[in-house]
Amino acid sequence: MEKLQYISQGFTKSEQELNIRKALDNGIKWIQVRWKNAPENEFIRLCKNSKLLCSEYQSICIINDDVQIAKDIDADGVHLGLKDTSIEISRQILGKNKIIGGTANSISDVLQRMNESCDYIGLGPLRFTSTKEQLSPILGFEGYQKIIQTLKEKSLEIPKIFAIGGVVLEDIELLQQIGIYGVAVSGQITNQPSITKEFKTVLQ
Repeated sequence: MEKLQYISQGFTKSEQELNIRKALDNGIKWIQVRWKNAPENEFIRLCKNSKLLCSEYQSICIINDDVQIAKDIDADGVHLGLKDTSIEISRQILGKNKIIGGTANSISDVLQRMNESCDYIGLGPLRFTSTKEQLSPILGFEGYQKIIQTLKEKSLEIPKIFAIGGVVLEDIELLQQIGIYGVAVSGQITNQPSITKEFKTVLQ
């Protein structure tokens, strides 16, 4: 599984598509299409176009929140918030070969997600991020450390956890030392697509 996800950003469909294309041009191999409060027909068109683009670049395309759209456009999977469709129902809709990721904010969320057998966990936020409305309590490095420590104390296998929420290049080394598998990045790659190569080097 890729260790770097780009979470798409942009206020309009054309902005979103431009940012996705730039990320792909710079070597991103995993896009999560996320456009909150978008008009539904526009979001569907964005998802369709993103899927085609990702196929062209041989990259993974997953859809944020919307299982039905993911199924309709045959995306590679879906990323689900804690209040979205359950992992179990999503698995029934999408089948066993699609990627299903789930958000978590606390140790109890992580244990729930492990129990639900999602393919990876997006754990965060690391720090404040303006891309998310109703931000969950900020974890910081200490929060990640505590969660990983608790899993070890319970002798549980550490799942594939992606740090999310204001993650920048300089965070990678410490996150990896803590035991975090990968990162989901939005702002820094949107603003500076060429930094993707550095992310990939550090995440080897």
